[in-house]
Amino acid sequence: MRILYDSKLTIHKDPFGTLSQGQICTLHIHIPTSVPAIHTECIFTQENGVYAFTVPMTCVDVRGSYSIFRGEFSISEPGLYFYYFRIQKPDSSFRLFKAGDQTNMEAGDTWQLTCTPADFTTPDWAKGATIYQVFPDRFCKRGDCDLTGKLKPYTVHSDWNEEVSWQPNSDGLILNNDFYGGNFRGITEKMDYIASLGTTILYLNPISKSFSSHRYDTGDYKTPDPMLGTVADFQELCRAAHDRGIRVVLDGVYSHTGSNSLYFDKERTFGGNGAYCSPSSPYYSWYSFHQYPNVYNSWWGFDTLPTVNKMDPGFIDYIITGEDSVVAHWLRLGADGFRLDVADELPNEFIKLLKYRIRQLRPDALLIGEVWEDASNKTAYGIRRRYFVDGVLDSCMNYPFRTAILNFIKDRDDGRSFRETVMTVLENYPPQVLHCNMNLLGTHDTPRILTALVDDFDGPRQEQARRRLSRAQRITAQERLLMASFLQYMLPGAPSLYYADEAGMEGGKDPFNRRTYPWGQEDQELLEHHRILGRLRKAQQPLRLGDLEFFRADFQQLGFTRRYESKTLRIYVNRSGDVWEIPAGTVLYGRNINAVAPHWLSLSPMGFCITEDV
Repeated sequence: MRILYDSKLTIHKDPFGTLSQGQICTLHIHIPTSVPAIHTECIFTQENGVYAFTVPMTCVDVRGSYSIFRGEFSISEPGLYFYYFRIQKPDSSFRLFKAGDQTNMEAGDTWQLTCTPADFTTPDWAKGATIYQVFPDRFCKRGDCDLTGKLKPYTVHSDWNEEVSWQPNSDGLILNNDFYGGNFRGITEKMDYIASLGTTILYLNPISKSFSSHRYDTGDYKTPDPMLGTVADFQELCRAAHDRGIRVVLDGVYSHTGSNSLYFDKERTFGGNGAYCSPSSPYYSWYSFHQYPNVYNSWWGFDTLPTVNKMDPGFIDYIITGEDSVVAHWLRLGADGFRLDVADELPNEFIKLLKYRIRQLRPDALLIGEVWEDASNKTAYGIRRRYFVDGVLDSCMNYPFRTAILNFIKDRDDGRSFRETVMTVLENYPPQVLHCNMNLLGTHDTPRILTALVDDFDGPRQEQARRRLSRAQRITAQERLLMASFLQYMLPGAPSLYYADEAGMEGGKDPFNRRTYPWGQEDQELLEHHRILGRLRKAQQPLRLGDLEFFRADFQQLGFTRRYESKTLRIYVNRSGDVWEIPAGTVLYGRNINAVAPHWLSLSPMGFCITEDV
């Protein structure tokens, strides 16, 4: 018989998951009576391994062959904590550690517990939202913009459906300076379409004046790129979104600028006042030069992306604290929040200052962080990140859910692995963050989800440019995407749809995941499927705000509930090769499902459904 303790079960730890400052938590550990325990205690350490405190536990009951030990505590100081148990017998003692969902003596991992500030809140409008991500140059073009001031050189495709430029130039450089002319007015014109997908947040990749089409090489933080339009065009976009109940979130790129920028000005495009041009430049202290002016710190070695000294007082004032700082500028123009590019490369203090400032300007502003791993315990560049224990990120890009969904759909992992990943995120993330989490399948940094579901090719760009899914691959990919997106929309958080994934766009990694939206050539089945999912999210509070509990997660079958107040929804996903008979309920949406008896439904292979208890 094993000692029983599972932190994911409230019979052992109540409440489930993270704690807020001062919140009471109760622990119960079940010790076989064959282990003559006379005393038990739970030992907590801080994230650096330093002892924090001890929770004494006393025997409160004997049930069958188990003695139940109970302890109660609260935490006064927010932080990331880890714990294990020490069990005293009459003649000896031993420690108890974590081994998966079970326990193990003297070996294993410690359990994790995050304590957040008591006043840590996230915007209600972002909880359970549906996000639509637009790469501005490739979504829709309406009219011609005044290109005076557009950074040169650049090319504009004459055909909206032409392949993206991927070849290096004569110097062997890939400049990413080809444009299609997608603009603010195009996005505004398509706002009804965006709303039809159930969208409540529109997330835009960078819009500031920049040399490249991806615009992560900022040229002027406060000026829209001329290819996109004017400040007035941006304000009209925000008005159109807000009129439809859609908030607008912008990309905040604060770890680096472009070399061709107002601040660095390597090409002397901006008048020669940049850091590259003179040590007396007001922006000189933003950058770190090793051999002035040609050797300097740059993002991942790309000399077109000089990194900034994030805590430089001048940079802090310009981006965050100044009266007309960058964040103040865009919030006043109509933005509702920011997604922080490469959040792991921004100092904790920088993010803390930014969060304070945007909430000062707008009490319900949203801050999303680009984090690819578990954000609750992330260590980057040797520093533990404090996203939750400082209460600074309202949401993260939830790549762990993406990995779990793809592995399940592609038969790389079974339902038990899927459950473990999902429950770990639910346990480690504060609930106010969890419901705002950006649950994605595709982004500008990943292959198109349709391609990723059947084709793992990661070879030369020349081959990627030629590569297309075969008819058989596309049929399989579409069937898998229907199921993958269903799962995405059923899980806690805010499902995020990368533009044109709903239209059946395919393509490998950058730049082939950034092709133009195929207006008039959409996959209608996928499009309608995503509209249904969007409507379900809007109509069903349990999907937006409810708790999750698995009742099946084995082999290739998943079953879980989403409960909110008195309403319960049941989600079934059958990835196995067998028919799965499930209890009948009111079917809200499903695929490959049939009624077989008055009280039973039949879910065929590759079938899924959501039902409401009656």
